[in-house]
Amino acid sequence: MLVQYKCPNCGSDMEFDADSGTLSCPSCGRQENIETFPEENKIKEFSNEEVNEYHCENCGAEIITDSDTTATNCDFCGAPVVLADRLAGKLAPHEVIPFAITKEKAQEAFRKWCRNGRLTPKGFMTADRIKNITGIYVPFWLYDTETRAKVHAKATRVRTYTSGDYIYTETDHFELMRDVELHYNRVPTDASEKMNDQLMDKLEPFHYQGLKEFKMPYLTGYVAEKYNFDDKELFSRLKIKIDPYINSFVRSTMNGYSTVVPMEQQVNTKPKRASYALMPVWMVYYDYNQSVHTFAMNGQTGKVVGKPPISKGKVAAWFSSIAGGIFIAWKAFVLAAGGPLW
Repeated sequence: MLVQYKCPNCGSDMEFDADSGTLSCPSCGRQENIETFPEENKIKEFSNEEVNEYHCENCGAEIITDSDTTATNCDFCGAPVVLADRLAGKLAPHEVIPFAITKEKAQEAFRKWCRNGRLTPKGFMTADRIKNITGIYVPFWLYDTETRAKVHAKATRVRTYTSGDYIYTETDHFELMRDVELHYNRVPTDASEKMNDQLMDKLEPFHYQGLKEFKMPYLTGYVAEKYNFDDKELFSRLKIKIDPYINSFVRSTMNGYSTVVPMEQQVNTKPKRASYALMPVWMVYYDYNQSVHTFAMNGQTGKVVGKPPISKGKVAAWFSSIAGGIFIAWKAFVLAAGGPLW
């Protein structure tokens, strides 16, 4: 089933506008509140479910996508379309954070980010080689978890003091037992096979006050993906993600000792709830030095992540300046001391 949203005023295709947060008509400027937009204003076309063929309502062209795409644009006329049958049943998202940054603002923010790269090549810093920029709703699972951690450790506390002509070192030994319960809510983990997990993790945080109940008009004008891994399949990665936070908290309860040596640790993390949500991400493909560099931008906050190329010349100059600064400081110290010390 293919869905397109038509303007009640002029009949043009409507898109989600990140500036106003409304379903907007680019032709006449009409804006509709998505929460109250009547369902009868969307056009549906049912298709052969076996072959999943979709045809644009505007021009009749066949819309070809891969099996993971849930929203896209017609390649021929550019009309925004939503593939609604891929958002139904267990594939229906519970929540969505709509884009808050437009394509134009995303491009400008990316250029500004590039100019801040002190060790990137001069040509890269101009940020005029954006090959493509695509707004994608990336599928995430938001987990609520509960953890029971039992830890046995041995610790020491060392005290040194002087009495008369002697220096004494006193060492006390302790057995530490910890039994703690931890609860983490709405921990995000991306569920798309296409997306680089490290990039998606670094895009955090998303501000959850921007979460909305999912409605299909939010997707119009953007690309959207459906999840490749359900919440049960992805839970093992979620546990790897929160383990450092669990360890850090348990360790924080053992402060005040000279040494702490863990002897035994049992950590049991269980899911309480998982919510399927779509998060806004701008993917930026940047052409530099005959290769394409991929960056990601949080479509809500503007945070940019990725690895820009490094200028060997700038790195060498940076190390030289550091070494030069150390030499100058050392020379000043020697002069102040009255001459060479060797």
